[in-house]
Amino acid sequence: MIAAWLLGLPAIIVPTAVLARLAARRPQRGAVILAVAGGLLMVGATVLLVLTLSGGDANAASAPAAAASVASSGSGTGAFIGAAIAVAASTIGAGIAVAYTGAAALAAMSERPELFGRAMVVVGLAEGIAIYGLIIGIILIGKA
Repeated sequence: MIAAWLLGLPAIIVPTAVLARLAARRPQRGAVILAVAGGLLMVGATVLLVLTLSGGDANAASAPAAAASVASSGSGTGAFIGAAIAVAASTIGAGIAVAYTGAAALAAMSERPELFGRAMVVVGLAEGIAIYGLIIGIILIGKA
């Protein structure tokens, strides 16, 4: 399983470096180039994930037996993937929320400094999103 990731890692790193160099050379097209790079990275990572998770015996006759043994062993791969998705999505969402609320809080505090307590509560609520995702991730890993 690890071999697929190690073999696929250069296939992700090299195009990323090339696209980053192109984006630096042509700043007017930089956003488009980086969006294409993000899409290609997502496709490449998905292909590597599918190859890694479907890896096993190359023998087609033993595939049902291997699937039954994995299902009965309760490896918890799905729980780990779900935990990773929960933590990653909540952290990204919290980062976006803190960026907007933090900027608005700083703008409000620059005009009225007495709003510090209220502004920090709003920013703290936005940060709570990441904590909720972390708790869900811990619960999922505990069930694996």
